[in-house]
Amino acid sequence: MRNVPLLSLAAAALALLAAVAPVRAEEELNIYTSRHYQSDEAFYENFTKETGIRINRIEGKDDALIERLRNEGRNSPADVLITVDAGRLWRADQLGLFREVDSDSLDRRIPAELRSAEGHWFGFSLRARLIFYDKARIEPGAIKTYEDLADPRWKGQVCIRSSSNIYNLSLLSSMIASRGEKAAEAWAKGVVANFARDPEGGDTDQIRAVAAGECGIAVANSYYFARLLASDDPADRKVAEAVGVVFPNQDDRGTHVNISGAGVLKWAPHPDAAVRFLEYLASDEAQRIFADGNDEYPVVEAVPANKVLRKLGDFKRDTLNVAEYGRNQPLAQMIFDRAGWK
Repeated sequence: MRNVPLLSLAAAALALLAAVAPVRAEEELNIYTSRHYQSDEAFYENFTKETGIRINRIEGKDDALIERLRNEGRNSPADVLITVDAGRLWRADQLGLFREVDSDSLDRRIPAELRSAEGHWFGFSLRARLIFYDKARIEPGAIKTYEDLADPRWKGQVCIRSSSNIYNLSLLSSMIASRGEKAAEAWAKGVVANFARDPEGGDTDQIRAVAAGECGIAVANSYYFARLLASDDPADRKVAEAVGVVFPNQDDRGTHVNISGAGVLKWAPHPDAAVRFLEYLASDEAQRIFADGNDEYPVVEAVPANKVLRKLGDFKRDTLNVAEYGRNQPLAQMIFDRAGWK
């Protein structure tokens, strides 16, 4: 029998072990996300193709995911938390759920007002909170600011979501930061006095109510309107054509925006892979997926909005640091309650 060198046998054994060995820890990533958009599949697929890192994810509502992480503590398998509101990111940060991320790429590409000052979380897409009005009943230019919604001339005209809606909480939180608690409460009371009906439904329902003549004015996020405008359903496009669009407060602080954002979790078992994923979300490719897949505004200046949003025109956005939304949300909810905003 021919002798086989020991080195050759050792090499063969190592090759066999490599073939049957489990996936290394660095080759997977566990994500908790409250985003439920089909277009997000492209993020995960493209990241895995680019890096070889397999992604496992759990989807749920923001508050439920944050509570789960709090309960799991250091035993959590999660590496990254993705949410659709800056206030939720701030809350998770206050609970000590995030770790600091040191990334020149993220610091360079994400504007300072759209990320944690400590590097704990980052915003990756924007949605603007817009005002919509009935073209048949209201003249263009009659409404220019969020403050105008409280003008008594619009009594019985305003449709808007409930006070517990996170987008409304963040809007009022920004007003507390810019105008103070007393002015914010006076505004909330004025809007309640102008309700066309008790708050109900989602953002798209508010726009539809304007088109149907149920109210003259509504507030909704930009991507909901973009979906109607680009819909294959003629009825949806008819709704979009019936309403005018206002980017509020262009002559002062700018239009209120909110973010979808993410951070690397404190006990992440795969922190290096998690940072790579956040850096991927800030890449031109991923920013285009946010824009083209879900009609969101990119946060990276070099990446343009999609053609539907570009039809609405450029706008000046409020540059308040979005962390203020979280700081002020408890007070915002109390103000809404005192104002009788259901």
